[in-house]
Amino acid sequence: MSREFLDFDAPDGAEIRREKNKARDLRKSRWWQQKTASGNCYFCKKKTAFKNLTMDHLVPLARGGRSTKDNLVPCCKSCNNKKKSMLPLEWEEYLKNM
Repeated sequence: MSREFLDFDAPDGAEIRREKNKARDLRKSRWWQQKTASGNCYFCKKKTAFKNLTMDHLVPLARGGRSTKDNLVPCCKSCNNKKKSMLPLEWEEYLKNM
């Protein structure tokens, strides 16, 4: 990957805290209950117990993502730990090279 591709302006700590608070509120919502009802991980598509589903930001907060409904997906802890702060294109590349 080219160095220019990885350069970005990281949000400050206060901005990240605000977005995490928004995510916490959304996690308590009916919308999130419906989103997780199938129990499927967005990334690996495996059926996962509700308590093992996490909320993942497709575009991570550290990379400028926001806590909006179109940027949040349910995923298993394993996928979330592997994805870390990768962008969707980086994640796809990672999966191809596994």
